[in-house]
Amino acid sequence: MSAIASPRTRLLVVDDIADNRAILNRFFRRRGFDIVEADNGATALALIAEQQFDAVMLDVVMPGMNGLDVLQLIRKNHSPAALPVIMVTAKVESEDVVRALELGANDYITKPIDFAIASARLNSQLARLQAERALAHYVEKLESVNRQLQHEIAERQQSEARVRYLAHHDSLTGLGNRVQFRDRLIRALDRIDKNGGNLALLFIDLDQFKLINDTLGHRVGDLLLTAVGERLQQSVLDCDTVARLGGDEFAVIQMAKERPEEAGLLADHIMQAIALPYDVEGHQLVVSCSIGIAWAPDDGNDPDLLLANADLALYRAKAEARGSFRFFEAEMNARAQARRLLEDELRKALKYGQFELHYQPLFNLNGRKITGFEALIRWNHPERGVIAPLDFIPLAEDIALIIPLSQWVLREACQEATRWPADIKLAVNLSPMQFRGGSLVQDVIDALAASGLEAERLELEITETVLLDNDQKTMQALHQLRDLGVRISMDDFGTGYSSFTYLRKFPFDKIKIDRSFVHDLPTNNDSSAIVRAIIGMAEGIGMVATVEGVETEEQFAYLKAEGCAEVQGFLISRPIPANEVLTVLAQSEGKERAVA
Repeated sequence: MSAIASPRTRLLVVDDIADNRAILNRFFRRRGFDIVEADNGATALALIAEQQFDAVMLDVVMPGMNGLDVLQLIRKNHSPAALPVIMVTAKVESEDVVRALELGANDYITKPIDFAIASARLNSQLARLQAERALAHYVEKLESVNRQLQHEIAERQQSEARVRYLAHHDSLTGLGNRVQFRDRLIRALDRIDKNGGNLALLFIDLDQFKLINDTLGHRVGDLLLTAVGERLQQSVLDCDTVARLGGDEFAVIQMAKERPEEAGLLADHIMQAIALPYDVEGHQLVVSCSIGIAWAPDDGNDPDLLLANADLALYRAKAEARGSFRFFEAEMNARAQARRLLEDELRKALKYGQFELHYQPLFNLNGRKITGFEALIRWNHPERGVIAPLDFIPLAEDIALIIPLSQWVLREACQEATRWPADIKLAVNLSPMQFRGGSLVQDVIDALAASGLEAERLELEITETVLLDNDQKTMQALHQLRDLGVRISMDDFGTGYSSFTYLRKFPFDKIKIDRSFVHDLPTNNDSSAIVRAIIGMAEGIGMVATVEGVETEEQFAYLKAEGCAEVQGFLISRPIPANEVLTVLAQSEGKERAVA
């Protein structure tokens, strides 16, 4: 049998006799082996330490360090499976063969060498080496796959644990979420149903939290929510449950209490804790909260009913006095049912054309004539009769109907104004939600284009609330409207905290002095001084000052004497239907003023 070498099969031949090495070298090189020679044991060991060999043919009898000594040193670092060693000896004494095999020799051949036997024995060792290496590679690959599998299993377990955690916990605050809260409420109600006792359900909502998000960004808002969650957790007992239900809404289940007053004490404690200042990334923040409380089982032993009742109590707290708490009362449910009915009717009203516009004149004192009309919406309810804006506009804003309703008002009023004389202006009120929606400028462009009304005849009235919501975005929209030629008025001027500040930020065409300053003119010195100052300021910065709510001859005479440019109120005219506008204009022609 001939020895067969695979590419780069390296054979180390160790023999102190050069002729012996040459014979082996020549034979195995012809058969494709890469042969390296060593003439003594020390050289052989050095070569093995530095290079990679597939097999070693090692002579037993050598001067200095014999083959058995070299073999013993080889086996300290290389196993028989890793580096086959075939001993070459002229002796056939059994003790030498046995000793070599004991020291880890893989096989042996005798001199003179029978190359057929040598080839067969070397091939046998190389085949085993190849098999060992293949097995080692397979084992290594298997171990690598196993490690990867274990890693994937660990990751999946962590992922599943995270999913299980998030299924019952809020990812931002770490508190329980709505799912966990409802589950614990069900169990708590079941316990008091079986064993007696009470529990309180507290619904907690932060006041004006949206303003923080809008002005400082959602990161600051999230950090504030986390801090609020920590204070809530610190405010309750271990047996109580705290959860974040979403947004800026939190809830607490207070267990093992005998009187509702104890829930009130907890609510007061929570409000005080939340109201303490927060330092969030350098921002000193103060936020209040409103709380609604339902008491079980008196207010319900069904979880959904109890949650609904606590929510109604929260709604009452926010409506009556933010930063307070209210207990659920039975009449709240009746009021909520009435509100839901009105919501449904309000949605149908727009669909079935139950709204109409009335127009209240704006009277110019210098020109002694009506110069424009303010469009005011009315709801002609088929059963309730005429419903005033104050009774349904806030509801329209709550149910997000205000934008389509305001779009209708703008289109309808612009269309109607085209029937008036060309010098008569139209004033239309805007809702803060129209600015948030982002389509206001396009809505105005569309209304003007559809009606053919000149932009210079349109006045848009906004309140300070609009500017508080999103100062930068709002200012951009106001400038775009101004570029169209539309006039901008600030309504209810003087009632907010920052009215004068906003006059420096945006050049309004008109300010409308709120009716609250006019009611007791001219007898109230404080009101007189405020109105006089605003009129003077408006004149000084080139703005028109319109006074709302003028109802008496005395008020009219005082304002005229103070140099007021424009008035509006019942003394001039109540809001009138569209079909009476031209009649009122005709009646006022040539008169110093019109009184209807």
